[in-house]
Amino acid sequence: MTHPVKTLLDHPAFRLSAVAAAIITLLSCASAPQTPQRPIVVETPTTTPTPSRVVIVKPQTPTAPVTTSTPAPSVENRYYGSFGDWKSDFITRTIASGHASHAVHGLLGSASLNSQVISLDGRQAEFAKMPWSYVESAVTSGRVSDGRAKLREYPSLLSRAESQYGVPKEVMVAIWGIESSYGTGTGSTDLVDALSSLAFDGRRREFAEDELLAMLQMIERGDVSRSQLRGSWAGGMGHTQFIPSTWIKYGVDGNGDGQKSPWTISDALTSTAHYLGASGWVSGVDAFYEVRLPTGFNYQLLGQKQSLESWKSLGMVSANGEYFGGHAQAELWLPAGVNGPALLLTPNFDVIKVYNNSSSYALAVATLAKRIAGGAGISGNWPRHEQPLSRSEVIRLQETLNAKGYSAGKADGVAGANTSRAFARWQADNGRVPDGFITQNSVRGLVW
Repeated sequence: MTHPVKTLLDHPAFRLSAVAAAIITLLSCASAPQTPQRPIVVETPTTTPTPSRVVIVKPQTPTAPVTTSTPAPSVENRYYGSFGDWKSDFITRTIASGHASHAVHGLLGSASLNSQVISLDGRQAEFAKMPWSYVESAVTSGRVSDGRAKLREYPSLLSRAESQYGVPKEVMVAIWGIESSYGTGTGSTDLVDALSSLAFDGRRREFAEDELLAMLQMIERGDVSRSQLRGSWAGGMGHTQFIPSTWIKYGVDGNGDGQKSPWTISDALTSTAHYLGASGWVSGVDAFYEVRLPTGFNYQLLGQKQSLESWKSLGMVSANGEYFGGHAQAELWLPAGVNGPALLLTPNFDVIKVYNNSSSYALAVATLAKRIAGGAGISGNWPRHEQPLSRSEVIRLQETLNAKGYSAGKADGVAGANTSRAFARWQADNGRVPDGFITQNSVRGLVW
């Protein structure tokens, strides 16, 4: 999770030449921004139709504001000759921002470079794998049966969180299953080392530095101790792999013991429901519905949003007997192009992506939730002959799209949503079905 995402932060970046300049600048800085959840990378459906669930949502209790120290200014584009240079500079900036010297040194004093974290950051499975490969590795029969067992093990906890925040218990459990295999794989990486390494690397320095500051705040308010800070290489903590900044805002005391810990099951699951509910979860609507398209379907409707009833009026039918309808808005998505399944994505699909800004991740969570609830998985055939692009090939694609004016964003080798949308625009302009599905075959004529 590893979750996660995700789009991350709104901090301004500063170029500083001296500590004095940092102090002057900090006097005008705002407090810490929000960050979406980040992932931990993880590894034969039934056919019983499941009706749409309706959950009564109770008014949420407003989250108490969090008092924070002024964040250390980011130096997103600064070059550091060594990890020690970055660490020394970050410690200086953090102390100058108002954090106690002993607390900062207590957190960062023993931090060391983890080169494996930097390598993993460049090849996350959510973006490197074909969607069917990722989903099938995440939604295993064992994970489905274990998820159903968790529903039976924690009925009161899950029902209470569902009632309070409007998020189906199966979705909470699915995130738990994918993020940490129900608590058996919360991660053993030193989180300070991991985030410090990402900060030194520079590709996501602003994100990593902000998470270190949030981690410092967690210690200061008594959520965790320095020795507990072990988790995923991407910064995820505990059962549902919250990153520190998200935990600061959405962490909930789920068992009433006066503490908020992502390593406590009740706190983690209730906080997951709180996070998704506060992010706009729509009760009574699934994250996606698999459909069959009518003959002669107009593929120019891809990417457009209209009500589920409107899509039905165009001749769409359920692919597996699952009911869908109503006024909820939905977008048609072909996760594997015109030769794969067709899905109607509701706003809840995007809500799942706040946990991890990957469509494959959201598809896996939503599919696992359906299976745990007793419903069907995806029934459409996948075009398994298609092959993904390598990282260098994705960079080449992004550079080509940008050069042609299609705005794929930074050429970082990650074929995410921006790249897919840019490719779909190119497809539309060149007489192809604009499904945005990037493969060795589909980019022919553009990059080779």
